[in-house]
Amino acid sequence: MNAMSLAAGRPVIAIPGPSPVPDRVLRAAHRASPDIYGDDLADLNLAVMTQLKRLAGTQGHLAPYIGNGHAAWEAAGANLFNPGDQALVLSSGHFGRSWGQQMEQMGVAVERLDFGSLPADPDRLADRLARDTAGAIKAVMVCQIDTATGVMADIPALRDAMGDHPALLVVDAIASLGCAPMMMDDWGVDVLISASQKGLMCPPGTCFVWYSDKAAARGRTGLTTPYWDWHARAGAEALWRFWGGTPPVQQIFALDEALRMILDEEGLFAVWARHAALARAVWAAVDAWGEGGTGIRLSVEDPMARASSVTAMVVPGADALRAWTAAHCGVTLGIGLGAEQPENALRVAHMGHANAGMILAALGAMQAGMAALGIPHGPGGLDAAARVLAEPA
Repeated sequence: MNAMSLAAGRPVIAIPGPSPVPDRVLRAAHRASPDIYGDDLADLNLAVMTQLKRLAGTQGHLAPYIGNGHAAWEAAGANLFNPGDQALVLSSGHFGRSWGQQMEQMGVAVERLDFGSLPADPDRLADRLARDTAGAIKAVMVCQIDTATGVMADIPALRDAMGDHPALLVVDAIASLGCAPMMMDDWGVDVLISASQKGLMCPPGTCFVWYSDKAAARGRTGLTTPYWDWHARAGAEALWRFWGGTPPVQQIFALDEALRMILDEEGLFAVWARHAALARAVWAAVDAWGEGGTGIRLSVEDPMARASSVTAMVVPGADALRAWTAAHCGVTLGIGLGAEQPENALRVAHMGHANAGMILAALGAMQAGMAALGIPHGPGGLDAAARVLAEPA
């Protein structure tokens, strides 16, 4: 006789990507491929490209690729740098460091300003660029949200700190686009990178690089191979040229549906506000659990520097808690990626297709797990989250 399980039912996935995909997006993707040389699919692809530019807040160029976020990193690097060119990477966690390492492997000379688990400091950036009187630094690269630490950079402040330096501002928005404000043109971002599996609410497999006229003027570089060449894709006329070959048909269907939900139905400002409210609810619960010196705390102390898409936290016994919530509640939490003590750290995602019920489910499972495992925690975590969610919109 099988034991009773409270994990039966629809699972709750609270990891920071791939994020939950809406049923209607899955249904949109669940179609046989049409004629890939026909007008209907070509027109739909153009409509999706227009929507993606709306999402990023740009009238600039857009090159789509089949791949994940690391593929988008490589695409941007292949079009921005010659071997030996210098890049300045501002890192606030695991993904900023990984991005720099990948550029080094491509032959780029990477200099790092590492801020630990704090947001990039505009004053330090300004000081470093002021000393680069020869303009050797070709690009300043930063993650808007580092998915590991849950740190959010102030992109407009960093752009202001660059002043008149000729370097391009390159922003990884993989964990932020569709979750947090991004106005590429208004903010002066030259290159923006993102992918389908987080705020865009689609399966993993497609990624995107938006770029300005200033970035386009750099032309083809010594690292630009035919496949990665963003000029060929952004200026494409034939559908296959957008994607460097056979288009990802089901992804195009999925993106069309997801972008309609974000931009035309809920509305981008409402989407940003929803993510911010869900984030505050998680923060309130963690603060309550940390009362009384339990050791539970948010990884990012400053609320203005916290991500609206994912929250990183320190929880003594986090690995055991993650295992318990998955086995007993059907709730999957994110690992403590890049944390000093990953066994005592975890992440809760509130990105993309997420609502108050889903977040309360994740928080409720966590509180039940703490009680079951004897993990010390302050009272009132769920009440604190509920009070945030009860605030007027």
